[in-house]
Amino acid sequence: HVQLVESGGGSVQAGGSLRLSCAASGYTDTRNCMVWFRQAPGKEREGVAAISTSGGSTYYGDSVKGRFTISQDNAKNLVYLQMNSLEPEDTAMYYCATEEKPCSPLVTGTGGEDFVYWGQGTQVTVS
Repeated sequence: HVQLVESGGGSVQAGGSLRLSCAASGYTDTRNCMVWFRQAPGKEREGVAAISTSGGSTYYGDSVKGRFTISQDNAKNLVYLQMNSLEPEDTAMYYCATEEKPCSPLVTGTGGEDFVYWGQGTQVTVS
C-alpha cells in the first residue's frame, strides 16, 4: 500500500522560494513516476513537475520551467520540489502523486486523473 506525505508548504512573498518534500513508502517496484500537481481555487488541477525514479528523467509544466526543480533522494524515498521566483499565480494546494511505472513525457500536461496514489496536499501561498 503506497503512502505519500507532503511537507514544506507555507506563505512567502513574491520572488521568494520554498522547497516541498514528498515522502513515499510502500512501493513494490522501483520504476515509478512521482509528480507534483497543484490546484488553485476555481481552477483545474495541473501537472507541475515529474520525475521517473529510475533513471531520473524530469518533466515540467510550461508555467514553471526555469523556476522549479524536481529532484529525488532515492535512499530516503523522498522527492523534492524546489520553487524559486515564486509568483502569486503559484498559490495553490500542491499534491504529490505516484504511479508504479515510468513517467509519460506528457504527464505534466494532465491533471493526474489516472493516478491512484495521492498525498494529502500542502498549501503554498504567495503574496
